[in-house]
Amino acid sequence: MLKPRRAAAATTRLRFRTVLIGLLILTVAAGFALVAGTGELGWQRVLAEIGAQLTGGTSPLSEREAAIVWELRAPRVVLAGLVGAALAGAGAAFQGVFRNPLADPYLLGAAAGAGMAATIVVVLTPAVTTWFIGPLPLAAFAGALGGVGLSYLLGRSAGGKGTATLLLAGVAVTAFLTAIQTFVQQLNTDTIKQVYTWTLGGLNVTSWREVWVALPYVVLAAVVLCACARLLDVLSLGDAEAASLGISPGKVRVVILATASLATAAAVAVSGLIGFVGIVVPHIVRLLAGASYRVIVPMSLVGGATFLILADYVARTALPGELPIGVVTAFAGAPFFALVLRTGKGRSL
Repeated sequence: MLKPRRAAAATTRLRFRTVLIGLLILTVAAGFALVAGTGELGWQRVLAEIGAQLTGGTSPLSEREAAIVWELRAPRVVLAGLVGAALAGAGAAFQGVFRNPLADPYLLGAAAGAGMAATIVVVLTPAVTTWFIGPLPLAAFAGALGGVGLSYLLGRSAGGKGTATLLLAGVAVTAFLTAIQTFVQQLNTDTIKQVYTWTLGGLNVTSWREVWVALPYVVLAAVVLCACARLLDVLSLGDAEAASLGISPGKVRVVILATASLATAAAVAVSGLIGFVGIVVPHIVRLLAGASYRVIVPMSLVGGATFLILADYVARTALPGELPIGVVTAFAGAPFFALVLRTGKGRSL
């Protein structure tokens, strides 16, 4: 009895150290994105400003420079972390539920549903942007949940028993919802530029308001997904094995899918459509840390935050004019995923 207990304790310590290292890397990335930028502030002065704010000392920055740090860069870094964590955590959850590393919010209709619903809200009420509990986040959540539900029902009605059928259904639903979104845009050409910019993804108009809109949804989703990580490990064994352990696979799937859809909707509502985070980050975590969702879920949350903070830094500094962040994630994510497939890591897909 002692050896299994010692092995379990060692595994727990290893998971704790892995997550701790991930948090340390996230902190370094966030600090780098905060102090580096096109402004001539100097990283030493920015660090001194942070120290002054923490200790109540005298700020070394002028009022304008302090505003650049705290009103422009800081909310952008925080929101990039929240959006990245939400998308990667949702991707890990979808992959666990459907037992397929190709599953992600963009293949199962969640992002397309959220995008379509948010586009309709933007077109109908251009003055509405984002509120804590407002039309845009709620519509995005309903759209995300509807997209996943439609993919699930279509996959079941097609008679396929494997996840490949569900993924194909998700592709069809995504194409259909995207077509509706495009149709709505064409009928409302006066707002098409606003919607088009939003669909490319971006954090260039970030303020603390967007952070407060996304924060409660992302934190709630992260807590629930981490709490369900053990159940995802059980589901990976098969429905019969899960039922033999007293777990209802159907109820567990509904809870996890609703939570992942909530995280996706929160991200889409404040940042637009940003692809590849939900599929690439969990895949990298799985390659580095193993197949247990008790590691994959928390590390995907941390890794997604780190990835999108760095991607946003590239988006705002690579060229004189800012790039849409969705373009940066596609440049980074598409070649990586093609490499994974080519080297045979995706044979189980």
